[in-house]
Amino acid sequence: MQAARLHETGGPDKVRLEDVSAPEAGAGETIVRVHAAALNHRDVFITRGLYPNIVLPRTLGADCCGEAGGAEVVVDPTIGWGGDERVWKPDATILGVPLDGTFAEFVVVPQENVHSKPEHLSVEEAAALPLGGVTAYRAMFVRGKLQAGETVLITGVGGGVQTFALLYAKAAGARTVVTSSRDGKLERAKALGADVAINYATTPDWHKAVKAAVGAVDLAIDSAGGDSFAKALSVVRPGGRAVTYGGTSGDTSLKMFPIFWHQLSIFGTSMGSPADFKAMLAFVSQHRIKPIVDRVYELSEIKSAMQRMDDALQFGKIVLRIPQ
Repeated sequence: MQAARLHETGGPDKVRLEDVSAPEAGAGETIVRVHAAALNHRDVFITRGLYPNIVLPRTLGADCCGEAGGAEVVVDPTIGWGGDERVWKPDATILGVPLDGTFAEFVVVPQENVHSKPEHLSVEEAAALPLGGVTAYRAMFVRGKLQAGETVLITGVGGGVQTFALLYAKAAGARTVVTSSRDGKLERAKALGADVAINYATTPDWHKAVKAAVGAVDLAIDSAGGDSFAKALSVVRPGGRAVTYGGTSGDTSLKMFPIFWHQLSIFGTSMGSPADFKAMLAFVSQHRIKPIVDRVYELSEIKSAMQRMDDALQFGKIVLRIPQ
């Protein structure tokens, strides 16, 4: 079969398409014929050697929609979460490093990780859903406890997870404030229902602009860390919540007094449990939410797709069409 493989770190240009042996299913496993797969920032980070326990060569990719047993399916990319809903086991993992992933004609996964595709989604839309969709669902509802009528701040809208966060928040009846460094992404977000949109590149004190627009927020969802997370915390109301699932801008220095004086709750999150994944699929089906597909590339165009992700040009998810 054809697969997009990484043999050495050094950036997205190191990914190459090659012919490899198709996987074989072991006990309790299923082979999924992949029809479409989606990129995540972790794929780029892996090519740069920014994840631990990278064993090469390896097929990249965590997300996919495909066929198993004659039915259209999506795959939960978290393998071996464990029995504790609060946190995954230390040896839990994700498709696409350290396990071979979905940028291939076939992928083998545990049977319990295979789920029916939401009927209202196209193959490309369904492929865009798994990793970003479950990460946003857990951040927004399981950890963040978002309720209808609340106001949520979503920093860095345009990436896969934060775009899902916007779609979920609107479906749940929340008011949304979004930030981005690109006006085009802010316009797209407003078209999807964002109530307030602020360019943090042209408005360095964007947290003050948030306060001027809405006063304070009940919940902040951030993946950048660094200065972004510190500013996001400053606009959370007393007794409010903040959730972080990343640190692309590095570590941050926080003022402690507002945190304890305002009795803020700060939550970390990553991926989602099997129960989260099932609940996310049900929520998406109930509200007929459609993932935002930025662009569809052929598998043979993997380097162009990876470069678009690396340049942060996308709004929503970048998808690969897998040859049949």
